[in-house]
Amino acid sequence: MSEGTPQNEIVTKKVVYEMPDTDAVRIRRDVEFCASDGGVLVMDIYHPPAAWARTRAPLVVIVAGYPDAGFQRIVGCRFKDMGSTTSWARLIAASGMAAIAYANRAPVADLQAMLDHVRHNAAALDVDERRIGVWASSGNVPLALSLLMADAPASVACAALFYGCMLDLDGATGIADAARAFGFVNPCAGKSVDDLRTDVPLFLARAGKDQMPGLNDAIDRFLPKAVAANLPVTFVNHPSGPHAFDLFHDSETSREMVRWALSFLRFHLRPVAPLGQ
Repeated sequence: MSEGTPQNEIVTKKVVYEMPDTDAVRIRRDVEFCASDGGVLVMDIYHPPAAWARTRAPLVVIVAGYPDAGFQRIVGCRFKDMGSTTSWARLIAASGMAAIAYANRAPVADLQAMLDHVRHNAAALDVDERRIGVWASSGNVPLALSLLMADAPASVACAALFYGCMLDLDGATGIADAARAFGFVNPCAGKSVDDLRTDVPLFLARAGKDQMPGLNDAIDRFLPKAVAANLPVTFVNHPSGPHAFDLFHDSETSREMVRWALSFLRFHLRPVAPLGQ
């Protein structure tokens, strides 16, 4: 956080679910990669505890859909340093998968630049480039969804999306309006469910009491179309959950939904069991 920048309360909020071995997660901070503009950006790689280290771990990218400059100006820190980001990364790593949280200047192009770097340097980074999933929430979801499109430049194995801004369908404009209001990128503008790959398992978590205008409307439009297209969707609804329930709703339901998401990622990325198991 830069000196003099006010810190928003949400900066320190962490996931309400805890699990053993999060303190044993190994973190490589500020690993450099070449940004889309030719400059240098950094990422933090959260590796599973040493007991898992029999093979390169599958990877979950925590997608950042806001430019860091604007995000830091409003919130007070970069997205990769948020308590929500770091606690999700630790949970993912403690579950046997590596997690990456990264910096950006141009969210769409820099995400692709980071993925290209990871795929070309997977051995040195100690991750399995053949098994990459994504996790995203809220306004970060449109960028994550763009990786699931049939015309995406690189494929991912699965995606877990929490209370996300989905697609504008049936003439709706709620996601486009929110993108303009809040500053996240919306690379899926004009896309439909028919543009999605049909072989990418998708975990979709809905907050039943979401306060964000139009967000649940977009999810409710998306889900029946995804089912009608026979997409591999796992859907869970938190009836009493507000937006960001994984951070603000300290309940067994919230914790169970986090556990389900981690189980979903483990199932589709299949990390090798730790030594002794």
